[in-house]
Amino acid sequence: MRTTSRSLLAAGFTAILASTAHAQTAPPIKPGLWEIQVERDGSAQKMPDMSEHLKNMPPEQRKQIEAMMKERGVDMSGGDGKIRMCMDKGSLDQGRWQGDQDGRCKTDVTHRGSTSWKWHSVCSEPKTETDGEATFTNPESYVVKTSTTMTIRGETKTVQRTIKSNWVGSDCGDVKPISSMKRPLPR
Repeated sequence: MRTTSRSLLAAGFTAILASTAHAQTAPPIKPGLWEIQVERDGSAQKMPDMSEHLKNMPPEQRKQIEAMMKERGVDMSGGDGKIRMCMDKGSLDQGRWQGDQDGRCKTDVTHRGSTSWKWHSVCSEPKTETDGEATFTNPESYVVKTSTTMTIRGETKTVQRTIKSNWVGSDCGDVKPISSMKRPLPR
């Protein structure tokens, strides 16, 4: 479960990092609650529904993981593999996400237009390289496509993801904004 949780977090945060990586300007999207659907390997295969995995856990462990994720701005109760994330103005500010998670990643933006951004990221832990593109359909919808090559336990693997994001509304309810995160993601 820990690996699956980290994968989900990584996928969700890839969307945010992708849309704001090393930005000199904020991405052209609205702050608020966003619903995110992650598909992998270009096959329209959805990421596993985390709520199904959580149902099979002991109640204490499930509550702990759900609380940890909400504390970090991620609500996994969307069902059908969808997650919800709260991005307030602080989450979208130009200096908030510099493509660097605690000094482990370096991101170079190769293109930043009014409707699309492209980048290349290299991370040391876990060792990954990602090429990505965010396409901003309008202020309430964007799509991120990434191709990530990673080495885990000596094995190199390439994963392609498509992350479709839609704005739900300005009120995030009980989901804390991503910008309120003070500590790094769990490893």
